This record gives sequence, structure tokens and C-alpha cells, in this order.
Amino acid sequence: MEATKVESVQTFGRKKTSTAVAHCKKGTGMIKVNGIPLSLIQPEILRLKTLEPILVVGSDKFANVDIRVRVRGGGTTSQIYAIRQAIAKAIVAYYQKYVDEASKRALKEQLVAYDRTLLVADPRRCEPKKFGGPGARARYQKSYR
Repeated sequence: MEATKVESVQTFGRKKTSTAVAHCKKGTGMIKVNGIPLSLIQPEILRLKTLEPILVVGSDKFANVDIRVRVRGGGTTSQIYAIRQAIAKAIVAYYQKYVDEASKRALKEQLVAYDRTLLVADPRRCEPKKFGGPGARARYQKSYR
């Protein structure tokens, strides 16, 4: 029983503690996040951030692929940033594996020229709190009397 091979790639995007996993396969240009279409993502202000990879490289590149994204952890903004990174990495990986190297390189150059965090994760993390102060660096006020 030889199952038909589906042209698909899986990539991930990260921001702080949120992780988004994108599953990209041959299709009709549908992009969904946790089962919800990209056009219905809330809040509307951050919806444009998720659309950035599509707007930068052009919607024609996404016309023949379906992307399903699962996102967990973190807050709303960091999830949005993880989603956009997962989508951008997914289209680059798909083009590398199933189209050709030249078009993949062109896609990558376009995305990096616009914003490097679309392909490269931001390594910054929250610094842990220490004793003797209210936060990681701030100290309690000193009093002499």
C-alpha cells in the first residue's frame, strides 16, 4: 500500500515563549491559523503583521500552496510575530524543496531585505528576577535613617 506522496514541509517560528508550527503543502492559496483564516485574525492592527510575508513577496507565490499554522504559548503580540516567521520560513522551505534554488534565493533576499526577523528568530528572553530588588536589575531604595 504505497500512499501518494504529498509535497509538504513543516517549519516553525518563535518569539519569546510562543511557538508557531506551519505545515505547507500544495493547494489553492489557503492560509489558516489554528483553523481560522488569516483575514479574521484579531486584533486587526496586528493582522497586517501576519500578512507581511505575503505582501512582501507577492500573493502569486502563495497561490499554489496551503499553509496551516498551529500556535501556542506567549501573548498575543509574540504569537503574531511567531506566525509571520513560520509563514515566511514555510514558503522559503517549500520553494527550496519542490520548486528551484534560484526562486528560493530570490524569496529569501526579498524577505531579509524587508525584515530579518521574518527568517531569523529573535534570541532575546526575559531576564530572571534576583533578590534584593523588585526586578531583574532594579534594587530596593536605600535608606540611611
